[in-house]
Amino acid sequence: MKLGIVGVTGMVGRVMINLLEERNFPLKELYLSASERSIGKKICFKKQEYKILSIYDLFLKKPNIVLFSAGSDISKEWAPKFSNIGSTVVDNSSAWRMDSRKKLIVPEINAFSLSKQDKIIANPNCSTIQLVMVLFPLHIEYKIKRVIISTYQSVTGTGKKALDQLHQEKNGDYSYKIYPYSIYQNVLPHCDHFTDHGYTLEEMKLINETKKIINDYSIAITATAVRVPVIGGHSESVNVTFRKKPNVNRIHDILSKTKGIIVQDFPKKNIYPMPLYAHGKDEIFVGRIRKDFSFENSINIWIVADNLRKGAATNAIQIAEYLTKKKYV
Repeated sequence: MKLGIVGVTGMVGRVMINLLEERNFPLKELYLSASERSIGKKICFKKQEYKILSIYDLFLKKPNIVLFSAGSDISKEWAPKFSNIGSTVVDNSSAWRMDSRKKLIVPEINAFSLSKQDKIIANPNCSTIQLVMVLFPLHIEYKIKRVIISTYQSVTGTGKKALDQLHQEKNGDYSYKIYPYSIYQNVLPHCDHFTDHGYTLEEMKLINETKKIINDYSIAITATAVRVPVIGGHSESVNVTFRKKPNVNRIHDILSKTKGIIVQDFPKKNIYPMPLYAHGKDEIFVGRIRKDFSFENSINIWIVADNLRKGAATNAIQIAEYLTKKKYV
């Protein structure tokens, strides 16, 4: 097994390296690539140093699997080249997610749909992954009719430069700007670029990717994505309307038995999901599950997850693990 990572020096790429070691991924050779300014630098993996290569040099190694986390432009240019030489690409950008010819995979939900023929596999958006992990088992039981989502997204979702802005502003330096405004002690109703119809790209990802993963385009979905000065993960307030009458106790039971989900829902003892405790963990945390008294067949849910782990790196590596187990690579 020869595995490559493109974008290894980014926030997600660094988590990928840690997870490969944590999960003892079965690889024989590892190749790491990043932008030009990082070529030649070294990264430690399992007490061994690996020199960062150019993407072309990584390409020449003909890896079995390549994990991409370097942005859409790089993925659009290089993913087809790798697939043409037989490599299987798991791409963490938005480049291929809504391509009808490419699978959009959350392993717990739809890994079964993968085959040897899938050479470019899309990793969903971070906020989408934690959402569908909770929605999918409930959809099987009650059939979802409508979803209203409000997200509270960590600055780490934007990347290291946004994290730098937060830290510098916390220290009194407001000269460095990645966002259009200060993020320290502020909330921005603005994740990604605005589209012509007033929604941001992040909001449209939540809407479109959720339908594709659940494989039900009849579900009505609307979203507002908000950036908050938090490091540990993304949070989501979700209102769900079902076609069948839901039972809150049954929903607790379903989610408690779903692999990858931890229910934290005892408000009287101040037990509920928070980024503070989700940080560094792979599970999706769910709480504040309660009936919506204002609308028939509806409930409210609070969902939190570390966006760099299950929201990105962990999900990609789980896909690679599945491909390896099935001998698709």
